[in-house]
Amino acid sequence: MIIGGISRISGPVVLSEGMRGSRMYDIVKVGEQKLNGEIIRLDGDQAVIQVYEDTSGLQVGEKVTNTGLPLSVELGPGLLSSIYDGIQRPLPLLAEKSGSFISRGVTLPGLSHETKWEFKPQVKKGDHVSGGDVIGTVTEYHLEHRIMIPPFVSATVEDIFSGNFTIDEPVCTLDNSVQIPMLQTWPVRKGRPYQRKMDPDTLLVTGQRVFDTLFPVTKGGTAMIPGGFGTGKTVAEQTLAKWSDTQIVVYIGCGERGNEMTDVLTEFPELLDPRTKRPLIQRTILIANTSNMPVAAREASIYTGITLAEYYRDMGYDVALMADSTSRWGEALREVSGRLEEMPGEEGYPAYLATRLAAFYERAGRVVCLGSDERKGSVTVVGAVSPPGGDFSEPITQNTLRIAGTFWALDTNLAYRRHFPSVNWIKSYSLYLDQIKEWFATSGFSDWKDLRARAMYLLQKEVELQEIVQLVGPDALPESEKAILEITRMIREDFLQQSAYHEVDSFCSLEKQYWMLRVILSFYDRLDLAMGKGVPLAKLLKLPVKTEIGRMKELTDIDKIKDLITQFDGAIGKLEAER
Repeated sequence: MIIGGISRISGPVVLSEGMRGSRMYDIVKVGEQKLNGEIIRLDGDQAVIQVYEDTSGLQVGEKVTNTGLPLSVELGPGLLSSIYDGIQRPLPLLAEKSGSFISRGVTLPGLSHETKWEFKPQVKKGDHVSGGDVIGTVTEYHLEHRIMIPPFVSATVEDIFSGNFTIDEPVCTLDNSVQIPMLQTWPVRKGRPYQRKMDPDTLLVTGQRVFDTLFPVTKGGTAMIPGGFGTGKTVAEQTLAKWSDTQIVVYIGCGERGNEMTDVLTEFPELLDPRTKRPLIQRTILIANTSNMPVAAREASIYTGITLAEYYRDMGYDVALMADSTSRWGEALREVSGRLEEMPGEEGYPAYLATRLAAFYERAGRVVCLGSDERKGSVTVVGAVSPPGGDFSEPITQNTLRIAGTFWALDTNLAYRRHFPSVNWIKSYSLYLDQIKEWFATSGFSDWKDLRARAMYLLQKEVELQEIVQLVGPDALPESEKAILEITRMIREDFLQQSAYHEVDSFCSLEKQYWMLRVILSFYDRLDLAMGKGVPLAKLLKLPVKTEIGRMKELTDIDKIKDLITQFDGAIGKLEAER
C-alpha cells in the first residue's frame, strides 16, 4: 500500500508527495476524513489528485492512501430505479446516513450486498462458456437481468447453482477454479468490449414528430440538443427518456439545478411507462450531480453513466443515455484544468476538450454483444448543451457538432412564442437519413423520405417568402405563394408543435406522424389544383375541414385522420363545380 502526504491544496485539486509507484486514475483516500479522490497526473513521486468531495478544512501534511484501483462501478441486480451521485454512491442511503447534506468521506457500495436474488441457471455442468455468455437470469422488476461471464474469461462449467443468492455469492464455478458471482466491477473510463459495431440503420422511435419525421436519430446513434436558457432542453430530454422505445434509460443530471433534478426524481416514480404500464423509474437509473455538488464528481458522472448503459447493452438491450448537460461537464473540466495550471485553449477550456468529448460519444453504438449466442444491444447518447447566451459558436457546441449524428437546435425565439419543442427546422439536421430509409420502407412508410423532403422544402421556402413579406407586405404575393405560407403555418402549428404534457399528444406513433404529414401535404396539392381551376384561395381556406386538420393531433383513431383526405377532396370538388 502506497501512503503519501498532502503538500498543496487548490480547491478540488490536491498535490501529494511520496506517491511513487502509483498509477494514473488510481483511487486514493485523502486526509483524515478519507475523502475520495483520483490521480490525474504523476510527476516523479508527486501525484496530482482531483478530489470528488469538498476539500474545505483539509490540511497540508495529512496522509494520502492509494487503494491501487481505478474508479469503478458495481454492476449487477439492483441497478434499476437507483439514484446515484457522480461516483455511484446511492443518494437515498447517503441521506439516511448523513441527513440533508452529504457528509464528507462517506463511502457506500453502489449495490446492496445483503439483498438476495433468485438466480435461474441457463447453462449446465460441462458447458463451455466464454466472456459475455449468459449463465442465468434474475428478475429485476419486469426485466430479465442476464448474469454474464465477465469479459476475457473462458472455461468449462464445473458447477452451476439455482436459488436465492446475494450478489457476492458464487452462482457458478468453472474448471479453472474461477467462481462467478452476480456482481461485476468495471473501470468507468474504459469502454466495455463487444464483438463488432453495427451500422446505425434502425430508428429510435421517440414519439416526437419533429425528431422522428424530420431529424431522426438511430438506435446506437448520437444526438445533441443545444439551446439557451428556457428553450426546453431538460423537458426535451425528459420527454425522450419517457417515450423512446428502449428498455433502459440512464439519466445523468450533470451540473444541473437542484429543482430540475427534483422534478425528475418526483415525476419518474409516478409516471407510467406506456409499454409496461409500470412506473417509469423501474427501467431507469438516475445519476444526480447537481450544480452545488463537487466539481470533480461532475466530471466523473458521465463516465459512470455510460458504463452502466454499456452493461445493459451487453445483455442485449437498447439503452438511452441522457446527459443533461455536457456544458456543465465541460465547465468542470475547465475548472480542474485551471487548478492544474494547464495551458488554456479557446475560452479557457483545456486543449483536450474535443478528445474527451469524442471519447464519450464514441462509446455509443449498436453492437453485436460478446458471447456465443447472437445478442444485439445499443447505447444511444443524447447530450444537452447549454451555450452561454445561446451562442452556438462556443467550443462545447462546436466540438460536439463534429461528433454527433443528429443536431436538434433549440431556438429562443420559438420558445418565446411558446412553440415547443422549440427545434429550429432550418438549423437542425440528421446524418442518418440515408441509413434509415430502408427501415422506414420495411416498416410500411416507403415514401417517408419524399414526404420529409417536401416538408423541408416548403419550410425553407417560407423563410424566403417571409423576407419578401417584410419588405412589400403579404398582399404583393401571388396566390400560389400565399398558399405556401398557409401550409407551412399548418406544418409548424399542427404538426411540429407538440405538448409534452398533453394527454394524447405527448406521444405520437410513427403511423400517426406519417398520416398527419401526408394529410397536410395532400391538402396543399389539392389547394394548388383547385387554384389552377380558378377557385380563390380565400374561399378554400374557409372550408370547415381545414379546422379539422388542425385538430388531428388530438385524435387517437388513425382512420379518422385518413378520412380527412376524402373530406377535403369532396369539399374542394364542390367549390370547383360551382365555378
